[in-house]
Amino acid sequence: MYCAINSGAIRGIDSYMVRVEADVSEGMPIFDMVGFLSSEVKEAKERVRTALKNAGFLLKPKRITINISPAHMKKEGTGFDLPIAIAVLTAFGFLQTLDYTESLFVGELGLAGEIKPVHGLLSIIMMAKSEGIKKCYVPMENANEGAVIQEIEVIGVRTIQQLVEIMNGHERTQAAKADVNSYFAKEGMVNKPDFIDINGQTAAKRAIEIAAAGFHNILLIGPPGSGKTMLAKRIPSILPPLTLQESLEISKIYSVTGLLNNNEILKTTRPFLSPHHTVTQHALAGGGRNPKPGIITLAHRGVLFLDELPEFNRNVLEILRQPLEEKKITIARLQAAYTFPASFMLVAAMNPCPCGCYPDISLCRCSEWELNRYANRLSAPLLDRIDMSVEAPKVTYKDLVSEQCNESSATIQERVMQAYQIQKERYSGTEIYFNSELTSKNIHLYCELTKDAQKFLEAVYKKYNLTARSYYRIMKVARTIADLDRSRSIKEEHIAEAVCYRNSKVLFKDER
Repeated sequence: MYCAINSGAIRGIDSYMVRVEADVSEGMPIFDMVGFLSSEVKEAKERVRTALKNAGFLLKPKRITINISPAHMKKEGTGFDLPIAIAVLTAFGFLQTLDYTESLFVGELGLAGEIKPVHGLLSIIMMAKSEGIKKCYVPMENANEGAVIQEIEVIGVRTIQQLVEIMNGHERTQAAKADVNSYFAKEGMVNKPDFIDINGQTAAKRAIEIAAAGFHNILLIGPPGSGKTMLAKRIPSILPPLTLQESLEISKIYSVTGLLNNNEILKTTRPFLSPHHTVTQHALAGGGRNPKPGIITLAHRGVLFLDELPEFNRNVLEILRQPLEEKKITIARLQAAYTFPASFMLVAAMNPCPCGCYPDISLCRCSEWELNRYANRLSAPLLDRIDMSVEAPKVTYKDLVSEQCNESSATIQERVMQAYQIQKERYSGTEIYFNSELTSKNIHLYCELTKDAQKFLEAVYKKYNLTARSYYRIMKVARTIADLDRSRSIKEEHIAEAVCYRNSKVLFKDER
């Protein structure tokens, strides 16, 4: 007897439909599986056969052939156990002959017949909905994760026996439901580091507020102990909350990589990742024989913080050039190319020199050669892609002991949200979320300059011999400053402030 079951497989962070076919016929007893399978999928026949035996389903000695199509795409993972088991049980007559065209099965089997959770279920459910699937049978631990996708039934099951009872109509079950709105409400209760704890650094706080409002990349430069890391770790507390669409994008990535915890159905806070400077190229960009997302993809719609930027391997940093420009990263392999989203806010911090005391010539022990060598660890193309650069000077004793109340993150976030709402209305109907995502094609459409601003920008462009990329990034930062100022057009003072945030003088020629 023949039976075909729908399932799903992961490719990168996306999914595609898989057809699991089972044929049971007379002949030499054998359990054969074909369809370009990885080792863990080939092992499924042992898990399925043992799980069915221990669950009370005794299979007669028959020739069992399993085909998992499409055969030209390699199948990986343990999520095919359940569809294989259902196909075999139907072919042997343990299940009613049903129309499975609108159902999808995914899950791993234990040897006792229990159904175990799998990675990437959210991506598979999204694919199933787009393919017109009505019901998805998944492990109970994954049910709430899949239930966030509306207009599709996600039914959680614990054992193969329970699923057989459901399929034969002997047991009723309800589709899992997830209250996404109440789950998002919990985000406000999460305790985050607050800007109220930071004394001084007024200029750096202003620059960070602009960066957060427009999701711009920013570089903090200052001596050790000036608070650069403290400032960076508080950036998530002033960023706009995630939208449902952004949350689904992030959750899909974390689901595929197995980083979505069992007790959470969605990522409700923006990611904040801070890899050590010994991180490898593959860990940062992603990779492997069948590429998986790296750190820059895990930071999608969030913050990627690189502390002690010059200490990172230069080859590792150069990987950032493509995603900073295109908001995605493409990893090519012989059989295919994989594209992962990488729209993150880069926040970097560094000392002004190896000893950290420059430009205080009374304390700095670095020679001109050491200064230039330190600065040259960062390539000009990479620095050109960083929208803003600001100095975080040493905190004075007066600021440190001041009893003046600092602005809280909530107060700063209010201004950021006002600018964000302006951007949201401006870019309604487009795929743009923040000013930093503007391209050269549409930047003149949304960045209206006054005549004085045009003249000033022209003079700056010629005097400092700016690149075209610098020009566009100044425009985008100025657009954000104007939004914070609630100005429809970009004025001269907005351009002037944006120009001040271009690469700091401490990165250039030693002026001692």
